Amino acid sequence: MSSKLTAGDIAPDFTLKDSNDKNISLKDYAGKYIILYFYPKDDTPGCTTEAIDFTANLDFFTEKNALIFGVSADSVEKHCKFINKHALKVGLLSDEEKVVLESYDVWKKKKNFNKEYWGIVRSTFIIGPDQKIIKVWNSVSAKGHVEKVKDFLTKTIG
Repeated sequence: MSSKLTAGDIAPDFTLKDSNDKNISLKDYAGKYIILYFYPKDDTPGCTTEAIDFTANLDFFTEKNALIFGVSADSVEKHCKFINKHALKVGLLSDEEKVVLESYDVWKKKKNFNKEYWGIVRSTFIIGPDQKIIKVWNSVSAKGHVEKVKDFLTKTIG
């Protein structure tokens, strides 16, 4: 398992499939801000709230030269259903092999009702135009999180 990423680190590059089965590579977006958020599972309450909130604020992020990508271990097909069901406008990337989840250190052993299992810890990374991480939020609560991301971007880049 990789060490925890922090602001100032170069963001690990990746190539993942989006909901249109198109390869998305981080390096292709140099020069833009990337909001990379990791979430546990399509169409669950917290994950739906987060995706809808990011979609509702897409104009704000576009004005800031920022793209939004959500990453989970769900399949491309599940992402398509999730997007269509909730009219989502954010890019959803599939990491079924969990390679990117591990490189961003968000695939962790979790515990719930005394049962241990592996899962995604909801986390968000803002990656700057130079591909360096400028902000990390770990163990995110979905409700109100998008406002925190907006506030940070406003304070950081204007």
